[in-house]
Amino acid sequence: MTHGEDASRVPTDTAPRAMATLRNLATGALRLTDHRNIAAGLRRHARDAHRTLTTLDITRSNRTLRENDTALASSRGW
Repeated sequence: MTHGEDASRVPTDTAPRAMATLRNLATGALRLTDHRNIAAGLRRHARDAHRTLTTLDITRSNRTLRENDTALASSRGW
């Protein structure tokens, strides 16, 4: 229960599915950046929003999203 699912106040309809997608995205991003302890990674990134952007390779440069994707893929050897 790393994400606090039991304390969630998200109403019904499609919101729970959207929240599950965001949780999976966060977990996947941490795993791709070699975080072995997901809970610790979430706490570390929750303290600083800029750290999250850096982890996702989203910076204030003028690069487009496609250029960011290409740079990330090449840095990972894809």
